[in-house]
This record gives sequence, C-alpha cells and structure tokens, in this order.
Amino acid sequence: MEAPYVPPPPEGPKALMTRLHIYHPFTWLAKGAADMRHEPVIALVYGVCFWFMALVLSLVFRHSPEYTLSIVSGCLLVGPFLAMGLYEVSRRREQGLKPDLGISLTCWDSHLRSMAMLVLVLVVIELLWGRASLVVFAVFFNTGMPSTTGVIEAIFNPENLDFVLVYTAVGGAFAGLVFSTAVVSIPMILDRDTDAISAAITSLRVVFSNPLTMLTWGALITLMVVLSLSPWSPWSLAVMVVGPLLGHASWHAYRASVQWDDAPEHEERPGVSPA
Repeated sequence: MEAPYVPPPPEGPKALMTRLHIYHPFTWLAKGAADMRHEPVIALVYGVCFWFMALVLSLVFRHSPEYTLSIVSGCLLVGPFLAMGLYEVSRRREQGLKPDLGISLTCWDSHLRSMAMLVLVLVVIELLWGRASLVVFAVFFNTGMPSTTGVIEAIFNPENLDFVLVYTAVGGAFAGLVFSTAVVSIPMILDRDTDAISAAITSLRVVFSNPLTMLTWGALITLMVVLSLSPWSPWSLAVMVVGPLLGHASWHAYRASVQWDDAPEHEERPGVSPA
C-alpha cells in the first residue's frame, strides 16, 4: 500500500495573531485621522472618488432600483483598489517614506493577480447575497417585487416584522462573511504580496481570534458609513471624509492584528499567539 500523502510544511514567514482589546478600533481611527491630516490632498482625491461612487449608487437606487445590484458589483470591483491606495499611503508613512499620490494610485499593479482573485471571491459572495435577498422578497411578497418606496414601507411596517427579521439575518450573515474575508486581506496582500486565499484565511482567523473587537470594528464601520449616506449628510458629502478615514484606519487594523515571525518587533509585543 502506498503511504498516505503528507503535505510539506509551509514555507516562508508565519502570521501571528495578536490579542486585541475592544478599545483598539478607536485607536485605529485616531491613527487614520493622523494620516489624513498629514496628507490632506491625497485624502481629498480618494474622498472624491468614494463620494462619486456613493452618489451614483444613490441615484441608481432612487430612479432604477433594478440596476442597484449591478452598481454594487461595480463598487466591489473598484473599491478594493482605491482602498489599497490609501493603505499604501499609510504604509509609506509608517516606513518613514514620503507618500506619493501617483505611487498610491498604481500600487496594485504588482499585486494584480492576488487582487483579481480576491475581488472575484467578493463579487461571487455579493451575487449570492443578491440571490438570497431575491428569494426572501419572493417568499414574503408573492404578488411581485415592491418598488423602492414599497421596500421602505415594508421595512417600517410593523406587520412585516417577520420579513425584516429574516432579511436582516440573511443580509447580516453575508455582510459578516464579506467583512471577515476582507478586513485584513487586502492590506496583507500589499504588505506581504501573499496570495488571495492565504490572505482571506488569515483575515478569517483574525476575526475568529478576536470576535468582540472585530465586531466592534465592523459596527463602527457600518455606523460611520450609514451616517455618511443618511439625509443628515447633504449629498452624502460626509463620505469624502469617512471613506479615506476608514481606509487609513483599516491599514492600522491590519498592522495591529497580524504580526510576522520574521519581523523583529513581534518579539517585543506581548499577547501574540501563532496563527
């Protein structure tokens, strides 16, 4: 009989999970704000890009809701590349280098294969999310899909509480999966030029290693994005600040969450356990 296959041991540096505390997300936001203050022009450029995406999404949802899913897919294609540019700015600041807008806009070109694979995974999850949402609507609205106004009325109608609970549960599950897959994977690809699958697995392990902290981080992101898109923000202009802030903060979330056994600083940090 042939001996069973034994996979070779992994090569290269190993990721180390850091034990995080619930207050850490607020320190990431503070560091992200410092990056924005240091490079306001770059932050403004990226802020305008995020604002334009939000504006297009809002207009499509109001006037042609049937195309909203397609626009969201487009945002999932463009958004990670914009975010990587902000990570590059924070990374260069951390290394004592001068951030450059041109470099940040093209930093993804040497990681295109990994980025393309990760974006493909995110788009597939988003398409499954959209299909699941259609099933929920079909079950509760068997007379046809409601219009945009109908959806809003259904959400705030006490008689449709069961629909709201099911839709929230389904959406929350997919949103949690997207968040867990991407929370540190893109900055990890930029920092270590790793493959998309390894980055996504490490991202999931970060979430499972620090569930309360990452839940707090996800709640902060959701709250800030919702407020920036709400009627309290005319024309969603707050996205121009919130987008770059969360981008820079996400880099610091990665740096605080994942250490590497070939980096000298991990030996000086307490509370680190192997991934």
